[in-house]
Amino acid sequence: MRYLISTVETYRVNNESDVEALIAEAKGAHEYELAKYTREYKEKKSKGEVIDAWYKVTLTKKFTDEKEPDRSVEVSYE
Repeated sequence: MRYLISTVETYRVNNESDVEALIAEAKGAHEYELAKYTREYKEKKSKGEVIDAWYKVTLTKKFTDEKEPDRSVEVSYE
């Protein structure tokens, strides 16, 4: 038997309000526990000018306990 313990997902998000919405959605999910999250503001520059900006959001999702797994989970990415 295999048990999925946790996953780490990294997203590119356009603005601060979308970052907050993504984190709130992850906190409210019942399929997993949000173990950790980080957000980082990124910029792409050309000749000293900012030509693109975004947020990098990393979510660590915990599905079951490693020592005493209580359920098996299948994750699908579409």
